[in-house]
Amino acid sequence: MQRLLGILFAFMIACSGAAFANTNEHGAKGHGEAPVTEMSAEDQKRSEMSEYVKHHTQDVHDFHIFSDNSTGKHYGFPLPVILWDNGLHVFLSSKFEHGHATVESKGNYYRLDHGKIYRTNAEGRIVYDEHHHAKNYKPLDLSITKNVFVTLLMALFIFLLFRGIAKGYKKSMAPKGAAKFFEPLVLFIRDDIAIPNIGEKYYKRYMVYLLTVFFFIWFLNLIGMTPLGVNVTGNIAVTFALAIITFIITQTTANGNYWKHIFWMPGVPVPMKIILAPIELLGVFIKPFALMIRLYANMLAGHIVLGSLISLLFIFNNWFARGSFLGLTLFLNLIELMVTFLQAYIFTMLTALYFGFAVEEHHDEHH
Repeated sequence: MQRLLGILFAFMIACSGAAFANTNEHGAKGHGEAPVTEMSAEDQKRSEMSEYVKHHTQDVHDFHIFSDNSTGKHYGFPLPVILWDNGLHVFLSSKFEHGHATVESKGNYYRLDHGKIYRTNAEGRIVYDEHHHAKNYKPLDLSITKNVFVTLLMALFIFLLFRGIAKGYKKSMAPKGAAKFFEPLVLFIRDDIAIPNIGEKYYKRYMVYLLTVFFFIWFLNLIGMTPLGVNVTGNIAVTFALAIITFIITQTTANGNYWKHIFWMPGVPVPMKIILAPIELLGVFIKPFALMIRLYANMLAGHIVLGSLISLLFIFNNWFARGSFLGLTLFLNLIELMVTFLQAYIFTMLTALYFGFAVEEHHDEHH
């Protein structure tokens, strides 16, 4: 289990580290950007609420907890910025001063603009094209962003939690402490997900992965419900990594019957086999794609809806409207808590179903 956990999270971090960095950073603006026109107080408030929703759903280079609008101070802690630009450049994200400062590292200058890090001159100038896209060189960004930090933290938490539970079972088979809560969930995954979809003969070889992916997704979904602005499972880099791991395990553990039913289906006329083979092969790649999009879209949509409803509480001055939106927000929060478990369950169940397809034994010659 320890080895699988290490492989899973190392692969996730490698796949998602660079993608995490390409997101918004507190709405910070870089040099060279067009001046902002004057806005009314109402438009300014709406703009701030829009930035709040974006900040809650997108990744950043520091762990931001809250801001004091009266003083303009941000409270949180910086994270390591790791760049590869003709050599390794490592420094803390606090040097960017939330996008307002240019950082010098080994003779190169870097600036943060819309969540992306660009190489600039000493003045921090960023050149834009006609579509207002930065034209400056962008180094390879391998930074430990907020989502990467939470992923590492959650990996460590899961490891220590279940390591402690396993040690408890060595002393006594009667569940104690956290084991009383988690044992029914483990049995649920075994008896209601793994065995029905994979079969009693092969389910044990996949149980470690199914348990890992279920609790990993569920815990990350739960931490995404906190006001910390963490949206790990709503980031497509994470769901892509999870889906590609499922894809690799499925294809590498599949038996001959699995491939036979893809390329040369028994009992089907030869002309139909030629037509169906490309379709079946395409389905091999569509299945992990569906896993990736389902988890990503559901969690991201939930965060956007909740963030938008919270924003409406500050836009409307009518107390009846505020009370209505507050009640709706609380109700949807309860629904979203159920969704956090449901999405982990669906991902795990479909993963087990794909594993079942891979190891299913067919006896077509007897029909």
